[in-house]
Amino acid sequence: MKNKFFVLWSAGLVGAAAVLPYAFTLQREIIAKVDKPLSVIILASIAQTAVLLAIAIFFGLKLSRSLNLPVLTPLEPNTSLKDKLRSIALLAVPCGIITAVIIIFGDKLFSQYIPQLTIVNSQMAIWKTLLASLYGGIAEEILTRLFLVSLFAWLIGKLFRSADVIKNNWIMWAAIFAAAILFGLGHLPITSSITQITPLVVVRAIVLNGIGGLVFGWLYWKKGLEYAMAAHFTADIMLLAVLPAILK
Repeated sequence: MKNKFFVLWSAGLVGAAAVLPYAFTLQREIIAKVDKPLSVIILASIAQTAVLLAIAIFFGLKLSRSLNLPVLTPLEPNTSLKDKLRSIALLAVPCGIITAVIIIFGDKLFSQYIPQLTIVNSQMAIWKTLLASLYGGIAEEILTRLFLVSLFAWLIGKLFRSADVIKNNWIMWAAIFAAAILFGLGHLPITSSITQITPLVVVRAIVLNGIGGLVFGWLYWKKGLEYAMAAHFTADIMLLAVLPAILK
C-alpha cells in the first residue's frame, strides 16, 4: 500500500503542477486582483492540492482494498506489465476517444444556448491543454474514482449490509453515478471564470462531465484505476487538443 500511495501522490502532484498554466490563463483576471506574488499563489495551490490528494489517496486505498477494487495492478507481484499496457491500450484508449466524441456532440447541443463555453472554440495554447490533461487523467481520477466511488460504494454497502459490494451492480452504479454528478459540479468553479453560472450551465457541467464520469467509473470498477486514468487522459487530449484542431 505504501508503494501505491507514493506513486499516486507523486503522480498527482505532477498533474497539479501541470494544470497551472491552463488554470491561470482561464482565471487571469481573478489572479490579477489577488494582492500576492504569482510564486506564492503557485506554492499555495500545489500545497493545498498535495494535502487533498494525500487524504484522498490514503482513504481511497483503504476503501478500495476493503471492497477489492483494483488499483495499480501492474505494481502487484506476478503481473505482466507488457500485457497490462496492451490491455489498457486496447480498452481504455478507445473508451476515452469514444467518450470525447460523445461529449463533443453533447457540447454542440449546449453551444446553441451557451456559445461561450463551446469546447471546440477553445483558444488555449496547445501545450497548456496537453499539460492540463495530466491533471484530469491523474488527480481527478484519484479524487473522484479512487476516493469518491470507493467511499460511496462502501457507504451504500454498509447501509444495505451487502456482503460483496463489488458484485452488486446497483450499488456500484449508484456510487459511480453519485461520483459522476460531483465530478461535473466540481468543474463549475473554473467555469465561473468564463461565464455566469446559470441552471443551464450547471446542467451542462453535470451532463457532459457525467458522461466521462460514468465511463471512467465503470473502468475503475471492472478493470482498475489505471484504466480509468488512461481513458480520462485520452478523452482530455481529444477534447482539449485533437478535436478542436480538427473541428475549428
